[in-house]
Amino acid sequence: MTQHAGTEREPAIIAVHAVLRRGDQVLLGLRQGTGWSDGHWHLPSGHVERESSLAALVRESWEELGVVVDPAATRLVHVLHHWGAPSRVNLFFEVGGWDGEPVNAEPDKCAAVGWFDLDRLPPVTVAYAAQALARYRQGVAYSEFGFASERVR
Repeated sequence: MTQHAGTEREPAIIAVHAVLRRGDQVLLGLRQGTGWSDGHWHLPSGHVERESSLAALVRESWEELGVVVDPAATRLVHVLHHWGAPSRVNLFFEVGGWDGEPVNAEPDKCAAVGWFDLDRLPPVTVAYAAQALARYRQGVAYSEFGFASERVR
C-alpha cells in the first residue's frame, strides 16, 4: 500500500495484557503511584520493548505477578485499537497456565491484586480493559476505543 501525499502513518505503541483466569474469574490489579488510572483495576499489562509481544507478556507477568508464563500456553483472544496520542494496539492474551501463585510483585505500582467475576468487574475498571474483556467474553476478536465516529473508518 502506498502512502498518499499529505497523509501520515499513525505511530502506535504495542501493549500486552495478561488474562489470567480461574474458572469464571479474572485477575486484576489496583493501580497506584503511576500517574495513569491510579485507583482503577486493570489487567496485568505493559508495553512491548524491543522484544516480541509474547516475550513482553512473559516478562510483564513475572514483573507484576511473580508467575512464569509459558508462551505455548497462551492464546491471543482480543485486539483493541485505542485512539490517542500516540495510539495503542492492545493485545489481550488468555494465559492457560502458569507456574507460581500470583502475588502483587510491584507494590509501588499496584495496591492489591484480586480475582473478579468476568461478568461483574469492579465499577472502577480501566474503561478500555473492561470493553476488551466484554468483547472477549462474547468471542469478538477486535474492537476500537476512543475513536470519534468520523475517524473510525
